[in-house]
Amino acid sequence: MSQKQTLIRGTAILTLTSFCTRFIGFFYRIFLSHTFGEENVGLYQLVFPVYTLGFSLSCAGVQLALSRCVARHTACGEVDKAKELLKTSLLFTFTLSCIIAVFLQHHSATISTVLLHDARCTSLLILLSYAFPFASIHSCICGYSLGLKGTKIPAVSQLIEQAFRVLFVFLVYLYADKQGISVSIVLAVAGLAAGEIFASLYSLMAIYGITFRIPSPALSVHSFLIHFQELFKHALPLTTSRVLLNILQSAEAVSIPLCLQYYGLSVSESLKIYGVLTGMALPCILFPSAITNAVSSMLLPTVAEMQAAQHQKNLRSVIVRVTCYCIFLGSAFGVLLLLSGKWLGIFLFHSELAGQFILTLSWICPFLYTNTVLLSMVNGLGKTFFSFSANFISLCIRIAGVFLFIPQFGILGYLIGLLVSQIVLFSLCLLRLNFYLHT
Repeated sequence: MSQKQTLIRGTAILTLTSFCTRFIGFFYRIFLSHTFGEENVGLYQLVFPVYTLGFSLSCAGVQLALSRCVARHTACGEVDKAKELLKTSLLFTFTLSCIIAVFLQHHSATISTVLLHDARCTSLLILLSYAFPFASIHSCICGYSLGLKGTKIPAVSQLIEQAFRVLFVFLVYLYADKQGISVSIVLAVAGLAAGEIFASLYSLMAIYGITFRIPSPALSVHSFLIHFQELFKHALPLTTSRVLLNILQSAEAVSIPLCLQYYGLSVSESLKIYGVLTGMALPCILFPSAITNAVSSMLLPTVAEMQAAQHQKNLRSVIVRVTCYCIFLGSAFGVLLLLSGKWLGIFLFHSELAGQFILTLSWICPFLYTNTVLLSMVNGLGKTFFSFSANFISLCIRIAGVFLFIPQFGILGYLIGLLVSQIVLFSLCLLRLNFYLHT
């Protein structure tokens, strides 16, 4: 199968899977908003920056580095080295994620009161910590599979993670309701951990059946150190950028409700607006990005492989075509959401506010969808520092919107800052890729 066919086939599988999981997640968010209320959804969303920060620190950079390294080694016929890279990444990320989980459990109260400014998040963070070790296993195996251009394990594990998350919460809620037991939004965080547990168990069984059916030599200390050095070289800039960006994103997320209070809203009203924006409107805007996210997952190892093989002409063609397709796709969905945004908010969430947010956010679709793919291609070329710099500039613009515009214009100020940041990120990535294509 040619590289083009592999890319198209893999993208189609990941897109279909992503649409299925987002479809499930869509109704799940509607269920959460109707069951626990908009304020509790805002509380649930408030702990997600901690989750993404822990995930970025433990395994996100390693996953991308593993995918790139595995693609390069398999292109050179070094299959055994690719297997050893997987073992090395699993050992390292699982150990690190366990340390992060223990740290979070011991400092959940401090993080809740000092950083998140809401003591109610303490119990949510304790439950959230159990997801990290299993998420590290899941992410490493998915990174390895994508490096081999395999999409079965990432696709099925994604479905399993989402299905068991929703099923766990729904069944426990039904049981509690029948027993007359009151449940809180803590149940949603427990569901997140349950989904990661089942996804990691499936990933382990699947990769053992595909890759390790024939026994391979145990990973020696010498091999571990060699492969760790290779992974570390690629993962360090990716992890550093992810962690720094997530710290800024966490500051942004925590500051939005606070700045809304400076605008004149109460704590309850600010959490409500934050919950509607991040738990209802943004998932609706991001729903079509399942296509571009799937493309970006397949592009990173593909670009790395083409660069290693010095297929510059094919690489140039892929970059230009994929960029044009993504711009067209984002524009088409932007127009669709612009025309139907208000109706979607009322029909799906029974919230006029969600409809107003969807309508406003529809303008960022062409840039938001394309940026995911552009950054994936930049990382695939090994330009990780530029990727971090562009993301950093974009996020600084968003944070400026939070602190400068929200106290003056309310949540509209943040939405304007978000649009400007995506346009800047889009322009920077295009300029960098254009420079690469003409050198």
